[in-house]
Amino acid sequence: MGRFLAWIRDRSQPRSKVREYAEAIAIAVVLALLIRTYVVQAYKIPSGSMLETLQIGDHLLVNKFLYGIPVPFTHERILPLRNVQQGDVIVFKYPEDETKDFIKRVVGVPGDTIEIVNKTVYVNGKPYHIPSEQHTDPLIYPADLQPRDNLGRFTVPPDSYFVMGDNRDHSLDSRFWGFVRTAEIQGKAVVIYWSWDGQDGRVRFGRIGRMIH
Repeated sequence: MGRFLAWIRDRSQPRSKVREYAEAIAIAVVLALLIRTYVVQAYKIPSGSMLETLQIGDHLLVNKFLYGIPVPFTHERILPLRNVQQGDVIVFKYPEDETKDFIKRVVGVPGDTIEIVNKTVYVNGKPYHIPSEQHTDPLIYPADLQPRDNLGRFTVPPDSYFVMGDNRDHSLDSRFWGFVRTAEIQGKAVVIYWSWDGQDGRVRFGRIGRMIH
């Protein structure tokens, strides 16, 4: 009982400003880390692989809990709200260098059959077109030269996803380096919260608040 009363007295003593600031900063850092790890993360678009959907200089918020909360030090996720779906724009660790984050659109989910013929993507035998895709290079490369425009039929394996950039002729994606594993996915891109045109040095106010589809 004496120790408890002593603890009460100690807690009632005025704390120094330095200690208060230190505690506030520590709490803020912990909360920021938890939010960044499990809830939402900011991401900046560095390249034009997702044009015109996403512009260089767009700043996004990424939902990190939609596909499940990552379990530290494992490849497991718990309590997913839903699975990754075709058409989702996802941020993931680049399979060939996990220090880098990439952003692409999911084209094929586990079990889907994919084929690319003269730039047209076929999923399960049907053409897969989206309004936001673009082709700016009229050249069509044969499959034996490179896989950008022609890719033989294959099936997406379990726990894997086939992803492509909307700027189809200028995107380093699954056509070149393979599949994205579930464990590499960071989350789903949700909204543009800031957009800065680095060339013109201006804010793109019309893009702020735009949902990502």
